[in-house]
Amino acid sequence: MIHALLAALALALSPPLLAQHGEQHMHKRFDNAEKWSKIFDDPARDAWQKPAEVISALKLPPDAVVADIGSGTGYFAVRLARAVPKGKVYGADVEPDMVKFLNGRAARENLANLSSHAAGDNGPNLPAQVDLALVVDTYHHFRDGAAYLRRLRAALRPAGRLVNIDFHKRSTPLGPPLAHRLAREDFLRDAEAAGFELIEEPTFLENQYFLVLAPAPTRNGSPPR
Repeated sequence: MIHALLAALALALSPPLLAQHGEQHMHKRFDNAEKWSKIFDDPARDAWQKPAEVISALKLPPDAVVADIGSGTGYFAVRLARAVPKGKVYGADVEPDMVKFLNGRAARENLANLSSHAAGDNGPNLPAQVDLALVVDTYHHFRDGAAYLRRLRAALRPAGRLVNIDFHKRSTPLGPPLAHRLAREDFLRDAEAAGFELIEEPTFLENQYFLVLAPAPTRNGSPPR
């Protein structure tokens, strides 16, 4: 069972047709949310993704406003909604079926503080500014990562944070092929260009890096463009 899950996740986490660091990839559709839910939300994933530990490390107050970028079927979004009962969680996904599925799931699980929204290729299109934006196994899907991060920076509240979790660009027991991964250093280069700085880096995930960033101070008070 676990091996089948890992194989499916490796396939699912491969990049779509996006110009990412000079490469072109075949587009992968995620338009059958019911099917993908069996993969993304399989309980076996918890053993290596460690969602409870991830959310604990985020140190969210109960009234925090959080965005889950690339929220899919809600693996993290529903957990975040339970972690911030007085706050709000906005899912953001480019696939209409994922948006519909997560809104339905929020209703079924009585999570009135969770809503899912249609994201664009160039930005999250969030309904309000957030205290934290979480991006898990999604950044390599963006056409222009630095440009997307600049728009995400504008969606953060003044003390907001950005968290990116993705697979190391080295051999790991699970994850997409190495050619389809983005190195930690490459992401940080994009983040710096977008006006972020690294403030924390938890290390308890064995297969993925876990980067916590905040908007960097600027000399003239304006973010990079």
